Amino acid sequence: MEIIGSILGLLVLASILLALFELRVRQPDTLVLYESKGKVGLREGLFYPRHFSLLLKRAPHPVQLNIEATAAGNLGVIVKLVGSVAPALDNLSALIRIGGWNSDAVARAAEQASIRLEGLVKEYAQQSEIQALSSKGLSEYLEAQSASFKDRFGLEVISLAVVSLDPADSEIAEALRQQEEARLLEQTEKLNNQARIAAAKSKYQADEEIAAMEHELELKKLALKKERLAQEDAIAQKRLEDELARSRMRLAFEKEELDILKNNPELLILTPQAARLAEASQGLKNARTVISLSAQDLANTEWGELFQKMLQKAVEKS
Repeated sequence: MEIIGSILGLLVLASILLALFELRVRQPDTLVLYESKGKVGLREGLFYPRHFSLLLKRAPHPVQLNIEATAAGNLGVIVKLVGSVAPALDNLSALIRIGGWNSDAVARAAEQASIRLEGLVKEYAQQSEIQALSSKGLSEYLEAQSASFKDRFGLEVISLAVVSLDPADSEIAEALRQQEEARLLEQTEKLNNQARIAAAKSKYQADEEIAAMEHELELKKLALKKERLAQEDAIAQKRLEDELARSRMRLAFEKEELDILKNNPELLILTPQAARLAEASQGLKNARTVISLSAQDLANTEWGELFQKMLQKAVEKS
């Protein structure tokens, strides 16, 4: 039993030592690959067996290319590209097929991808005249073609840019530069003309709108003035009508008063005019007050009968 226990203890110790010797902790920036039945897989656990795994860096691999290409007409151009690639996690088998089962698989696959990029640049240059070549057109062409790098090389293109695209001949480069400068100047002048025309149109439209608003405002002022004059005319007409009505009433009253005085002259002494005349005459020298009484005024009164007797006596004496 002691021998069996010793053997088991040795086996456990050997297993621990083997695990410590074989197992390693996976780093966050590291891809751990394994091969099983002809297929390449990705270990996602924290520990991995180092002798049965391949370590690849997740970090993008830089790509820099200086390419000499030939445009139509056998004119040379120099193209500078920069970019970066990284392992395509969903197509690691293609990466191992191109780069091999070693830690430099990404760099080797990147070299093959660089060769493909160089071929694409030369192919693009040969299809166009030298004056038609542009960095933008080349970038769009390479972006469209590099989409297949994931399946072909097991690489994902992180970035890819055309740094420069210049003719190899300095004289041609200068001529193209001057041509491009002239084109830019022409385009700038065209844009300036368009801006001036747009500004003139905007100013004309603004002036038209202001003139229309001023005209509308004047029309409103005239309408208000017309309405005010109409109101003033109506008020004046109303005042005139009221004045005429009062004049007619006054004339009618005076006519009626004259008719009454005409039919009854004795009432004249009771009028305000007669009273004022009598009052004014009292202050005059040799003024005499004359009282005219009718027979009706003397009838049936004591002083009337007395006054009549006095008049009769005066007549008899005379």
